[in-house]
Amino acid sequence: MEALVRKIIGALGENPDRAGLRQTPTRFVRALQHLTSGGLRGVKVTLPAKLESGRRNEMIFVRNIPIASLCEHHILPFFGRCHVAYIPNRQVLRPRKVARLIDSLCRRLHVQERLTAQVARSLWEMARPRGVAVVIEAAHLCMMMRGVEKANAQAVTSTMLGVFRSDPTTRNQLIQLISDRPTP
Repeated sequence: MEALVRKIIGALGENPDRAGLRQTPTRFVRALQHLTSGGLRGVKVTLPAKLESGRRNEMIFVRNIPIASLCEHHILPFFGRCHVAYIPNRQVLRPRKVARLIDSLCRRLHVQERLTAQVARSLWEMARPRGVAVVIEAAHLCMMMRGVEKANAQAVTSTMLGVFRSDPTTRNQLIQLISDRPTP
């Protein structure tokens, strides 16, 4: 891969042997391997054995989980935040486990829509909740630095499963939680 990166640098009209670029192929390959390591390590999140009593109808909401991934169209970063809500059935996922799942899924080449659906489906399959909702708000460098060059544009995607899809009251409660910004 490093030889290919050297060729790309040369094709861009740069000298891959100049001081500032000499180590770039090695650094680029290492960075790309790290940023796409989610497909290699898989997703492993352990769940508690059973649900705490009295928690069956309460929504669990984790707001503003930072995300960063690579657009599969341009291999440029997109970054933002992910909001996750679910209503447990038998098992509860702690917020750090939700964040770990999201981090693992982000480390792949993606489109934002598929990432959003993968987070929701993974939570759905692992915890078997009554409902799960995932909303991702992200800025894409491919939109900011090339093409339309719109620096402040953000893409918002969502996937709603279970009661978040079938019950408007539950969905509206989630939308209200997302739009309410906590005071510092």
